[in-house]
Amino acid sequence: MAKKVSRRDFIQRSGLVTTGAGMIASNSPLSASSRPASPPGANDRIRIGFVGMGGMGRANLRDFLRQPDVEVAALCDVYKPNLEESLGLTENKPESYSDFRRVLDRQDIDAIVISSPDHWHPLQAILSCKAGKDVYVEKPISVAVEEGRKMVEAARKYNRIVQVGTQQRSGIHFQRAVQLIQEGAIGKISYVKTWNYFNEFPEGIGDPPDSTPPEGLDWDLWLGPATKVPFNINRFGVGQGRWSTFRYFWDYAGGMMTDWGVHLLDIVQWAMKVDGPKTVSACGGKYFIKDNRDTPDTIQVTFEYPGWICVYESRSCNGNSMYNKDYGIEFHGTTGTLFVDRSGFEVYPEVGKPSLVHGPKEQIGRMKSIQMRSTNNSHEDHVRDFLDSVKSRKLPRSDIEIGHRSTSVCQLGNVALRSNQRIVWDATKEEIIGGDTRAKSLLTRKYRKPWKLMV
Repeated sequence: MAKKVSRRDFIQRSGLVTTGAGMIASNSPLSASSRPASPPGANDRIRIGFVGMGGMGRANLRDFLRQPDVEVAALCDVYKPNLEESLGLTENKPESYSDFRRVLDRQDIDAIVISSPDHWHPLQAILSCKAGKDVYVEKPISVAVEEGRKMVEAARKYNRIVQVGTQQRSGIHFQRAVQLIQEGAIGKISYVKTWNYFNEFPEGIGDPPDSTPPEGLDWDLWLGPATKVPFNINRFGVGQGRWSTFRYFWDYAGGMMTDWGVHLLDIVQWAMKVDGPKTVSACGGKYFIKDNRDTPDTIQVTFEYPGWICVYESRSCNGNSMYNKDYGIEFHGTTGTLFVDRSGFEVYPEVGKPSLVHGPKEQIGRMKSIQMRSTNNSHEDHVRDFLDSVKSRKLPRSDIEIGHRSTSVCQLGNVALRSNQRIVWDATKEEIIGGDTRAKSLLTRKYRKPWKLMV
């Protein structure tokens, strides 16, 4: 019978502590103005502007609205129907905007919540820091490694609190699982497996033709720093039952590798106390799905760390797994295996067997089974952690440095795949050692005028 760990028992026994291990601008006449930092006091209400009001934006809005010290001051989206639906969730009917820079110009706003498509995150986050706002930014924080590092630099330069939306760090059962691994409860870990499995064969997200943008959408502003292309409903990723299909295009995101891989590999690097791998190799491609995505329908990436390896797998043509789970993390230790996802975790002890080398007297050490279900709303608690950090000025659980490291490891998986190279990585300098220019060029991203990446 698995041993269940209660929330009360966890809090009493764990004593967990979670810590955090330039400028982008536009030539446009609309630009955010700087102001001195004036953080709210412990009893003050925090006035927040929300940028990007799609599905994730509205989910964030709902949890911020549940906090007694939050006042929603502004909503912003380039698509009018998103704004109208979001306004319906609020009682105080905040001002609404189509251009995020108008929100940043407001002196009465303390913090910005960024839930726009991934390719906008660096620009909006760094301009928010420059304007004296604290930031809650969705994952993945960027499309390229260089952008993420500049986000960290901006947060430090302007003394801003920047929380990344990797809310699993606020999940009590994730905290307990990490603690068990770090305490050596399952022995020495040599292998970690992470995955996303689903089946959308054969049509995937479909192959709709380019068309005229829908009424109420500023398509040019939606594209922003990305390459100018005709409107396509899949690139936009809203409407007709679509949920963030923009993630399947390299101009805006990095497929499942960065969309979900960030959540999974964030926990892995946290548990194993590492900032990045030594080497990265990948294989995969678009084999069977017939749609207009850029990103692969099947990918396998191997990350080599000192003394252990981690594998990330994603497939779009088969959803079966040994746990009947379409995603998850497995830590394989010498005395047990720990499986964790958002529903909880379970430790499976290694079966005591005679050693093949030393004979029947050598047995694998036995341990007790441990099980814990999810006990809190990790997303709402993550929001609360951000608000508390805004007031205390202490680093949040998912500080931008952590979010950058978790995002960049996923980006390296895509770099290895797209360049067809085995990446040798210097995690301290954030540089590729050796290799040709193809892989190194993928660490950066070009910006469409008038948007610029400036330090």
